[in-house]
Amino acid sequence: MAWRKASLGLLLVLGAGLTWIGYQYHNDISRARARIASGSRLISTACGPIEYADTGAGPVILSIHGAGGGFDQGLALAEQFATRGYRVIAISRFGYLRTPAPPHPSIALQADAYACLLDELGIRRVAIVSASAGAPSALEFALRHSTRCTALVLLVPGWYPPMQRSFKRLGAMETLVFDRLLRSDFLFWAFTTFMPSVSDRAVLGTPPSVMATASAADRVRVATILRDISPVSARQVGLSLEGKLTAQDLSKLLESITAPTLAISTEDDLYSTYANAEFITHHIPQSEFVGYHTGGHMLVGHSEEITFRVLAFLHHHSADLLAQ
Repeated sequence: MAWRKASLGLLLVLGAGLTWIGYQYHNDISRARARIASGSRLISTACGPIEYADTGAGPVILSIHGAGGGFDQGLALAEQFATRGYRVIAISRFGYLRTPAPPHPSIALQADAYACLLDELGIRRVAIVSASAGAPSALEFALRHSTRCTALVLLVPGWYPPMQRSFKRLGAMETLVFDRLLRSDFLFWAFTTFMPSVSDRAVLGTPPSVMATASAADRVRVATILRDISPVSARQVGLSLEGKLTAQDLSKLLESITAPTLAISTEDDLYSTYANAEFITHHIPQSEFVGYHTGGHMLVGHSEEITFRVLAFLHHHSADLLAQ
C-alpha cells in the first residue's frame, strides 16, 4: 500500500513538472516567434529576397551577425552605434529567418547580396561591423566591393585561414548531440534553459570560469544572446552552412583589402578566433589588432572598452561614410 502511494505521489510530481515545462516552453517559444515576426522588412533585390532591419540616422553601418543570428542579433550587435549618431542596417544572412539560401551558397554570393541590398536602399558606402561567422562574408565584401567599404570591424572573426582549418571544438558524440539540438526548438530550449553554464561553453564559446566572475550586466547580455537564438528552427538552414562558409577561401589575398580594419578577440575564445584575428591584421595593410587574455567568444568583461574603441575607429573613418 505504501509503495502504491509513493508511486502515485511520484507520478503526480512528474506530471506537474512536465506540465510546468510544457507551459514554460509554450510561453517562451511564443515570445521568441513573436519577436522575430516584427522589426524587419523583406525586400526583393537583384540577388533575391533579403531580410533586414533599419534603425538610427547618420553614417551607415552594415551589421553582419554571427552563427545562430539574424537581423535581430545584428541589431543587438550594433544597437550602441544606432544611439550614437549612426544608421544601422542589420541583415539576415543566407538561411537565417526570412532570407532564403541560394542553391549553392558561398561567401562571394553573400557579399554580393550585401551590395544588392545597398543598391535597393540607395546606399553607396558603408562601414561594416561583423561578429564571429559574419567575418568571412564581411572580408569578401571588402575585397569584391572595395569602393563601398570604408571601414571593417571584425569581432571574434570566424574566418579560418588554411593553417587553422584543422580546428575541432567538439568531439564526434558532442557534434552529433549538438546537431540534434539545432534541429529541435524544444530540445534547444530545454538545453539552454536547464543547462545555461554548459550552453555558454558549447554554444557561445565562453569558458564557465569567465561567466563565474562576470558582471551582472554581462550575465544579462550573454543570457539574452543565448535566449534569442530561439526559435532555432528558423535559423537551422543558416547554421548548417557555417562549417563550410567559415573555412572557405577568399577570392583574393587579404593584402588586397584597402579598408581600414579593426579585429578584436580573446585568447580563451573556445572558437579559437584569436589566431584568426592576428592572422587577418598581419596581412591587411591598414589594420589594428586588439587582443584580451580572457573574455571568451562573448568578449565578457570588455563590452564598454570595445564600444569605445569601435566608436573611435568608426569616427576616425566617418568622412568617407558621409560622402554618400
